[in-house]
Amino acid sequence: MTNRLAHENSPYLLQHAENPVDWWPWGERAFQSSRERDRPIFLSIGYAACHWCHVMAHESFEDPQTAELLNRDFIPVKVDREERPDVDAIYMDAVVAMTGQGGWPLSVFLTPEGQPFFGGTYFPPEGRYRLPSFREVLRAISTAWKEDRQRLLAAGQSLTDALSSAAAGAASDLPLDPGLLTTALDSLLRGYDWTHGGWGGPPKFPQTPVLLFLLDRYRRAGDHLALDMAHHALTAMGRGGLFDHLGGGFHRYSVDKRWSVPHFEKMLYDNALLARAYLRAGRATGEPSFRAVAEATLGFLHREMRDPRGAFYSSLDADSEGGEGSFYTWTPQEVQEALEDPEASARVRRFFHINEPGNLDGRSVLRLSPDVGIDSKDMQEEALAAPVVEQLRRVLFDARAKRPRPALDDKIVAAWNGLALTAWAEAARAWARPSDLETAQLLRSERAGRPGPLAFLEDHAAVGLGLLTLYQTDFDERWYAGAAGQAEAILSRFLDPTGTFFDTPSDHEPLLTRPRSLQDSPTPSGGAMAVELLQGLFGLTGEARYGEAASKALRAMQATAASHPTAFASWCQGMQAELSPTRQLAIVGDPRSSDFQALISAAWEADVPGIVLAGGRGEPSTIPLLAGRGLVDGRATAYLCEHFTCRLPVTSPAQLRAQLEELAPPPDRGASKTPSRWETGPA
Repeated sequence: MTNRLAHENSPYLLQHAENPVDWWPWGERAFQSSRERDRPIFLSIGYAACHWCHVMAHESFEDPQTAELLNRDFIPVKVDREERPDVDAIYMDAVVAMTGQGGWPLSVFLTPEGQPFFGGTYFPPEGRYRLPSFREVLRAISTAWKEDRQRLLAAGQSLTDALSSAAAGAASDLPLDPGLLTTALDSLLRGYDWTHGGWGGPPKFPQTPVLLFLLDRYRRAGDHLALDMAHHALTAMGRGGLFDHLGGGFHRYSVDKRWSVPHFEKMLYDNALLARAYLRAGRATGEPSFRAVAEATLGFLHREMRDPRGAFYSSLDADSEGGEGSFYTWTPQEVQEALEDPEASARVRRFFHINEPGNLDGRSVLRLSPDVGIDSKDMQEEALAAPVVEQLRRVLFDARAKRPRPALDDKIVAAWNGLALTAWAEAARAWARPSDLETAQLLRSERAGRPGPLAFLEDHAAVGLGLLTLYQTDFDERWYAGAAGQAEAILSRFLDPTGTFFDTPSDHEPLLTRPRSLQDSPTPSGGAMAVELLQGLFGLTGEARYGEAASKALRAMQATAASHPTAFASWCQGMQAELSPTRQLAIVGDPRSSDFQALISAAWEADVPGIVLAGGRGEPSTIPLLAGRGLVDGRATAYLCEHFTCRLPVTSPAQLRAQLEELAPPPDRGASKTPSRWETGPA
C-alpha cells in the first residue's frame, strides 16, 4: 500500500512511498490538515544517500506500531533536503538552537503554523545512545500537545523570534581590513592537524572551501605555509580511505581522524569541488599524484554519475545489499579470488593495507597510508610498485563491478551541476584535453544553464560561475550572456538590505523566516559564490553595480569570516580577491586560429591569479573588455590590463608570457608587515 509520496519525483521521497506512515509532502495542504485535525506536524528531513536516514526509516517508519502513533496523533511530513534546502536551513537552525547540534535525519515537531517547538536528529526504536526511543518521544509530545499546549506554543514562538532575529543581518560601512585575512590564516594554522591532515576531529570532513582558499592564497600572495597545509591535507586524503582507490572519487567524510574509514556515500558536490582542489594543487606543485587524483575523480563522475543528456546525478548511497561500505571493502580471500596469482595478491594486499583483521568489521578499506600517518619511505616503495599494481587494480575494479551496487539518486541539482561545470572547464584549461571541454559544453547545454522554478541563490550563483568559467575557456559569448543573466536574477531577487543575500527569491513561498545560509556547508556559501560571480563580471565589464554589490556583501561578512575561517572560508577567498589587483586579459582574434590559440595557451600556462579573460573577434561584442580593441599587424593580439589600465598590446606568446610573469607574486610574501605566527610557521 502506497502513501502520498508515491506521486513525488524525489528519489528520497519515493524511498518512503511504501511506508505505513501516512506521509505528506511539504506544502500548504499538510498544514491545512494540521489545523483542521488539530494535530502537530512531525517533520522528517533527509536525503537519498543518508545512511542514518535509512536506519531510522527501517527501524521506525517501516514499523507498523510506530506508524500507528504517527498517523493517529500527528501530521507526518517528509522533505528531501536536496530538493528543499530552504526548508532544511530553517529547521536545521531550529534544532541546533534547541540541542546544540544538527544532522540528518532531522526530526522536528511543529505547530500548525510551522513554528518548531521540539526536535532532534536520529531517534532509536529503543532507548540508547543516551537518547529516548522514538515512540517515547511521540507519546510525550502527543500528551503535551493535549495537556500542556500553551507551553509548547510559547516555546515555538520564542524559538521563532530567535530565528527571525538571527536571520536579520547587519550592514557595515567599514572598509575591508587586510589584517583580518592574517587573523583567518592564523586561526587555520592553529587548528591544523599536522599529524593526520585537515581540521577537526571525527567525523572529519574534507573542508574543500578551506583548501581552495589556501591554494588561492598561495597563488595570489606566494604564502608557502598556505600551500603546505593544503598539500599536506590533500596528500593525506588522497592516500587514505576517503578516496576510492579502485574507481576514483571521494566518499563523504571520515569516521576517524586518520582518513582511514569513510562514511561511504559519494556526493556530486564533494567530488566536483575536490577535483578542482587537486587540479589546482597539481598546478601549484607539479606533483603527478595530484593530477592523477583529479583525473580519477572526474573519471568517476563521468562514468558513474552522468545523465545520458549530459548533466550529473546527485549521489551514490553508502549502503548496498551487503550493508554500509560492503561494495568498496575487501578481505584477503576476496583479493586472492579476484587475482588468482598468490604473488600478485600479496603485492596488492601490501600496497593497499588489506589484512585479515581489517579496519572495518573484519574487512579492509583500501588505503595507501597506514593509520598512523604519512611515511616517506612507504611512499617511495609505493612509487616503485605503482606501475605493476595499476594493472592489478583494474582486475579488482572489474571484480568489484559484479557486486550489488549502491543505490543512485538520479536527481539533477542545478547548483551541484554548476560546480561540476566549473571543474570540467578548469580541467579543459589546465590539461588542454578536448574531451574535458566537450563534457563542460554538453553539461551546460543540457541542464546546468536552466535552474528550475524552485531555483535558490546557490543554483543561480554556481551555474553562473560555471558558465563564466566556460566562457573563459571556449569564448562562446552565449555562456557569458548566461552568466550575466544569473547575476541579474541574484541582484533583482535575492539581495538583502544588509548587503548579503537571501537563499530564496523575493517571489518565493512564505516560510517561517527567509533563510540566509551564510556559512559554508560542504559547498561554498551561496552568498560567497554570488560575490565571486559578481567580481568576475565586474572585471569583464567594469560595471560598478557588480563591484559595489560584491564589496557590500564582503564588508558585512569580513569580521565573522575572519573569526571562523573553517566555516566561512569562501568569504575569506572573496575578501582576498577584493583586496587584490583587478586584472584583465583581452585576446582579440579568431578563436579557431593558431595565433589566437598560441596566446591563449600562454595565458593558461602562466595561470595568473585573479585574472579575468575575454577572447573573440572584438567588434561587435557584448563584452566591454573586448570593445574598441583590434588586431595588430593582422595578428591575434593580447591586451593585458590592471584596474582597467592596459599595457601595450602584444602579438607573440613570448611577449605575453613576459608581461604575465611580472604579475607573479613574490615568493614567501607574508600576510602583513608585522610578523605573526602565520608568517613564522607552526610552533
